[in-house]
Amino acid sequence: MSDTHDTAAILSIGDELVLGQTVDTNSAWISRMLSDRGIRIRTHATVPDKMTEIAAHIRMFASNSDLVIVTGGLGPTEDDLTRQALAEVLDEDLVCDESVLERIRNRFRSVHMEMPESNRVQACHPKSARLLPNELGTAPGLHARIKGTDIFCLPGPPNEMHPMFEAHVLPILRTNRVVLTHIVRTVGIAESTVADRLGEMMDRSRNPLVGTTASTDSVSIRIRYEGQDLALGERLVDETVGQVRSLLGPFVFGEGEQNLPGVVVDLLRASGDKLATVESCTGGLIAKLITDVPGASDVFHGGWVTYSNAFKAEQVGVDPAVFDRSGAVSEPCCRQMAEGGLVRSRADHALSVTGIAGPGGGSADKPVGTVWIGLARTGRPTQTRLFRFNGDRDAIRLRSAMTALALLRLSLIGDEDTALACQAPG
Repeated sequence: MSDTHDTAAILSIGDELVLGQTVDTNSAWISRMLSDRGIRIRTHATVPDKMTEIAAHIRMFASNSDLVIVTGGLGPTEDDLTRQALAEVLDEDLVCDESVLERIRNRFRSVHMEMPESNRVQACHPKSARLLPNELGTAPGLHARIKGTDIFCLPGPPNEMHPMFEAHVLPILRTNRVVLTHIVRTVGIAESTVADRLGEMMDRSRNPLVGTTASTDSVSIRIRYEGQDLALGERLVDETVGQVRSLLGPFVFGEGEQNLPGVVVDLLRASGDKLATVESCTGGLIAKLITDVPGASDVFHGGWVTYSNAFKAEQVGVDPAVFDRSGAVSEPCCRQMAEGGLVRSRADHALSVTGIAGPGGGSADKPVGTVWIGLARTGRPTQTRLFRFNGDRDAIRLRSAMTALALLRLSLIGDEDTALACQAPG
């Protein structure tokens, strides 16, 4: 192995992971932490609580990676076999550290319990391995070296694993590679359209590398530089971000950790405007997304969930004749919901959503996924747009809510014309 940690392998242990009963979030988190520091991840693997398989994977990973991170299998029960597997790979016996054993006893005493005898094994380690203190649990970690490869075994619970990784793994990492990552976030544009617009920028031989990741409600553009020149990398990433923004135009709403509700709240705050919502098929999801943002009370007056026709008429003044003439999922109803909400809330902007989220309720003229979104604004014409969203009930509701926020954002930046993904002739 090299003198630096150029490559890493990640091993997750547990029957519950293999069977899909628990989602392995540790591997993704560790991968991000290592990748951000220039370490290339060779592989992830998940194995059951079986000593022979654990030992075989540790042995294999140690032979072709500079760093191996193992999570899970350090508990006190008979199916926690990581320390025994590591001892087998090292060809060493387990020894008990009496000072660590006393710390475990003291942890139990602090909650007025006697330590079960089964916890004694948690103070044991292969002779050449080092125990790593765990401030949040009874399971110490382990650090060993196998022919120059660093092996770290950490507890499975993320609330214990994260601080131990930061305290014991990060400080020993050695790398001479520079890795810079940046994310540009878009909404209202399909991933295939993003790819078409970016064109040759997505060539896999390019550095910085440009890739896309689609989620239910947005598309992120990932920019990643790998090399040894920090200044060059920063310049190339900045240039690439500028090119991506230029090619994707108004669909870009933010970068890095920014999210659309937060951006909308910031725009409303900057303009001194207030928002109200009138929701039907989204059931209050727009209001929820907005109020998830700290400080949203500066800009959000409140909203209505007008699920029934009677409530639409009673609360925001939709003309009952609209339901007979056009139906609740219609442009006139959507318009009157937004305008009624604007007047009654005395806000500057009011968003309305009415649609068919499914799985039932659709028809030939109005299939599941048909959604009208409206935006009423003080002193300006009301906008209404028709959308045809795909997906299950949850996906349609989320896409509707995020598209409503995207429409509001476009209005706040002075863009009245950009068509959003899934928009249909109205």
